[in-house]
Amino acid sequence: MSEPLIVVCPHCHAANRVPAERLADGATCGKCKARLFSGEPVELGAATFDTHAGRSDIPLLVDFWAPWCGPCRTMAPAFAQAAKQLEPEFRLAKVNTEDEQQLAARFGIRSIPTLALFRNGHEVARQAGAMDAASLVRWIRSQK
Repeated sequence: MSEPLIVVCPHCHAANRVPAERLADGATCGKCKARLFSGEPVELGAATFDTHAGRSDIPLLVDFWAPWCGPCRTMAPAFAQAAKQLEPEFRLAKVNTEDEQQLAARFGIRSIPTLALFRNGHEVARQAGAMDAASLVRWIRSQK
């Protein structure tokens, strides 16, 4: 039996200890009882970003986007499709840079869409520009 991993709930943002071998078994949050992995990107803001990026043992891929951005809207279905393929190995999240301008500034987001991969609270990779689902999955898996 391996060490349990910390997984942050996408619904109530509580930290949960989950045995690594049980990640894909429909694990639920100890606090709100919702599924820890739903195959959907999580919307993050200033209040929840650091919890997901820094507390979770699951790498976090963040799509920095804005509603007025054509390439962002074009990539949104591909990002959602990638979430279904990549969970529970990775957590995918979206940050609306219009609503969360301080987060965008904090990470020096100059163009959108920008994808940033975080491990243990630190950014470890970045890619600017829209991608289709297959390219996105290939890129993120190459970052292991």
